[in-house]
Amino acid sequence: MTNTATRTRAVAYRNSGPIDAPDALIDIEIDIPTPGPHDLLVEVRAVSVNPADAKVRAGVDPGGEPKILGFDAAGVVVGTGAAVTSFSVGDEVYYAGSIARPGSNAGHQLVDERITGHKPRILDFAEAAALPLTAITAWEALFDHLRLGPDSQGTLLVMAGAGGVGSMAVQLARKLTGVTVIGTASRPESKRWVQDMGAHHVVNHHHLREEIREVAPGGVDAILSPFSAGNVETYAEILRPRGAVVAIDEPEGLDTLPLKSKSQAWHWEFMFSRPLHEPESTYQRELLDTVARLVDDRVLRTTISERLGPLNAETLRAAHRRMESSGSIGKIVLTVG
Repeated sequence: MTNTATRTRAVAYRNSGPIDAPDALIDIEIDIPTPGPHDLLVEVRAVSVNPADAKVRAGVDPGGEPKILGFDAAGVVVGTGAAVTSFSVGDEVYYAGSIARPGSNAGHQLVDERITGHKPRILDFAEAAALPLTAITAWEALFDHLRLGPDSQGTLLVMAGAGGVGSMAVQLARKLTGVTVIGTASRPESKRWVQDMGAHHVVNHHHLREEIREVAPGGVDAILSPFSAGNVETYAEILRPRGAVVAIDEPEGLDTLPLKSKSQAWHWEFMFSRPLHEPESTYQRELLDTVARLVDDRVLRTTISERLGPLNAETLRAAHRRMESSGSIGKIVLTVG
């Protein structure tokens, strides 16, 4: 441990509810935590917001105790646990962390070295903080679940192509596979964003069946879905036989039976599965290091769309409001300074 301060600022919530509730987000001060064996103590320099923040804030009641959110960060290692082997004090890192631990909306955070990557060199901290959760989610969806590779062909439909995960999925699929990439977007600015990310085609999700027929008359081979409720029958229609959906949302009571007729598959992607159930795995560290190399080689780009700051309850509340609006594109990032 090289850090000499004992307290750090953080933003937390005390009761579940909407973003405008009085305790939705509050400024607090906490003790700087002590690293466990595989932990890095990170001085957080930037964080980004994700739908996971809103889902936890609205649906997980901490019973009046402050709970710190935040599942994306970039910063500098200021302390290490006794068993850490892959990082040293002074290293610049980026990571999503684990939903089972206090989040990144704080001046200092503990994160397991096995799910932490070395920050891309060519990005500043804010640009890097936009990437981890969405890069991990998109990578696992495309390469673990759909098993795409450099020689893969066919057609991939990325729903919400201008969102955080969609922006990374479009880039990864276009740059690292041979598939034809279709993204959805409904506004001119979101359509331009999806095109800039590399999509071959952009269709309007409000007219999905009709517009998919125009660009993929035979249907698509795979779908990445962040909004699955009410879409299963449409997916079953536009998917080819034995096609597959990878869903990253949590729709209640979802009926996937419409997929049976064409022997189509439904996969769930939850990027916190490895931290929660395979804590010894170094897969996500290796994944983030690979993404960093691709960024440094200018194969991939950051998906930051807006910078806010400093990190406090008022600014984070504004970021959550923007993220929860239907007009959000890419990632909103807050600097901690």
